[in-house]
Amino acid sequence: MEQGKFITFEGPDGSGKTTVSTAVVKRLQEEGYAILLTREPGGSKIAEEIRNVILDPANTAMDERTEALLYAAQRRQHLVEIVLPALAQGTNVISDRFVDSSLAYQGCGRHLGMDAVMNINQFAIEGHMPDRTIFLDIPAELGLERIQKNRAYLDRLDQEDISFHEAVFEGYQKVIRQYAERMIIIDASREVNEVIEDSYQAVKGILDGTR
Repeated sequence: MEQGKFITFEGPDGSGKTTVSTAVVKRLQEEGYAILLTREPGGSKIAEEIRNVILDPANTAMDERTEALLYAAQRRQHLVEIVLPALAQGTNVISDRFVDSSLAYQGCGRHLGMDAVMNINQFAIEGHMPDRTIFLDIPAELGLERIQKNRAYLDRLDQEDISFHEAVFEGYQKVIRQYAERMIIIDASREVNEVIEDSYQAVKGILDGTR
């Protein structure tokens, strides 16, 4: 049986990853593609419980390294319980966030260093990286504006100030340069239907082997 493809959606908060990836997967599933949509942090029972700890606004005392280790822990559980079994069965997996998020958020946003965060995550993922990544590109200020306008509930990371989100944005630019060969950059500052269409075309091309 042919291995499924592992595709991730990445981008700063407010880029629309969840909305876009959900719409893309729905459309492709209707066309007959075997696709599992999942997310991080979370995606499995144990990983979702870790997610609740990470994002709880009450956990303001959380140390930066604790945060990075918790992300790696949930990623390991999500990978071995959800992602790898699906790929082995020939199902394509699309994940809303994966290791690139930790490189940007903890490596740069928390100033732990991308190399240090990658070392933690290599222990967790054992070399399992995405085949391709759809990066929804949006300036930090616009993303934060969208969050504050459209979300009724702000989690612990949403509530960080603009300097944190700007550092995350810069971190993502470093990730894009480092892993340029698997990145597809899409301008997420446009109308959501345009972003969905471009993302759909990109993912369809990956699954069909034309991109």
